Amino acid sequence: MSQDYGSATPQAHVQTEHRKIARYLVIIDAGGVGLARLFLDNREQVAEFDAGTEEAAQMIAGLVPAQGADGPEWDRALQGHGLAERRAAKVYTLEV
Repeated sequence: MSQDYGSATPQAHVQTEHRKIARYLVIIDAGGVGLARLFLDNREQVAEFDAGTEEAAQMIAGLVPAQGADGPEWDRALQGHGLAERRAAKVYTLEV
């Protein structure tokens, strides 16, 4: 019979690297639906969700967006969106 009464011994904690912090929130229209897309400093997308959520509103509260994401720095990140959608997009730089 086991001395631990069927409970497994906890595993040792393994220290891993934390995820990088999202730096940009882009609100962009995608076929009539507003999307909120989160990006790292290097414009790598880390999340995408409905722009009408309370979480999106909380993230951008008090921030002033830059109009348009049609610059070359956004070409790869937003390649699935047309030029009109990219020009109408709002880019929020999130506070770290």
